[in-house]
Amino acid sequence: MRFYTKMKKNGQVSTGRRVMDYAVAAMEQTELYCTAHPGSPSAVRRPRLFFRGELWIALVGPSVEEGIVGIGPTVATALRAFDAQYLAGLRPPDEAIKPRRSFRGASSAPAA
Repeated sequence: MRFYTKMKKNGQVSTGRRVMDYAVAAMEQTELYCTAHPGSPSAVRRPRLFFRGELWIALVGPSVEEGIVGIGPTVATALRAFDAQYLAGLRPPDEAIKPRRSFRGASSAPAA
């Protein structure tokens, strides 16, 4: 089971009842998301979850700067953003940059 924390603005970790409520809710929401999306990167990789300010952060890697991260106002949106970032990293750079050809443009091109 993963350990979830909530950090106060002064950098100290809060261990009060409210953090436990966040942790339990986050674990439940993560399980619901992963059950609904069993093949998703979130379900397979199980990113760590953090709550900072008003946002949830899903992270795989040593840090936000060096890892794969998803951020959102809810656990589900953070996991969905994590999935999108994870999958975007798997695409070759050429494929991510090239614009899609429209069907209209393809029909007017001369046949080879």
